[in-house]
Amino acid sequence: MAWWLLWDGRAWFGVKEFWVAATLKSQFGLDIAKQIAQHISAVWGEFDARAFCAEVAQGYEELALMPRARRVAEVLAHYLPAAYPEALAIVLASIQVAKPEAKAQGMTGFFYLPHTCFVAQHGLAHFAESMQAQYILTQYFSAEFSIRPFIVRYPEPALALLAKWASDENEHVRRLVSEGTRPRLPWGSRLAAFQRDPRPVLALLERLKDDPALYVRRSVANNLNDIGKDNPQALYATASAWLRGASAERAWIV
Repeated sequence: MAWWLLWDGRAWFGVKEFWVAATLKSQFGLDIAKQIAQHISAVWGEFDARAFCAEVAQGYEELALMPRARRVAEVLAHYLPAAYPEALAIVLASIQVAKPEAKAQGMTGFFYLPHTCFVAQHGLAHFAESMQAQYILTQYFSAEFSIRPFIVRYPEPALALLAKWASDENEHVRRLVSEGTRPRLPWGSRLAAFQRDPRPVLALLERLKDDPALYVRRSVANNLNDIGKDNPQALYATASAWLRGASAERAWIV
């Protein structure tokens, strides 16, 4: 038997995750910061694009993908107004400068990863404004990473808002409800409260189990898989209940 067939699924996943991260890192060069600087400058004339790009470049090549995005976001804050609501308004206005086809287009959406990082790093004290920003940004690039600190700090209002978003007309918003609450999201911080008690997440997934979009249903399946790693009995009970009278789409999730 070939040696690679002896690897378990976790090893294969680790190799795939490493390859994806390395590929994306190579595509997330300093040109990303330059483009963001151009977009910001187009909507806010006081932005010092040259100084911003020079500061981002310091030590940038040694950073992995996620640290690169966080660095761009951190440096961006140095050159925007100190008041977060004012700075956020500029960031959101700048995304309208990009070509419309960039919206929610797979890997190209990683261009907006620093925008979501900016919200996570600087907007935690501004729940309403930041959640609305993530509602907008997730339609360009998933806010599954940036929304997690808000779920941790504001669990009740965040879950209430996510329950509302579960019926949103935009499939990217609906997917965020599932992907953002995954207890063990790869590359994301763990949601320890949901690892201990998955019932709040299961209540959201109940609203999405028959979603018309495969994009959303795949996220629901991944979320259930996360839940099963810490709470196998909860997964078994949910899967058993969902299979009763299940459509072909829901059966696929299970």
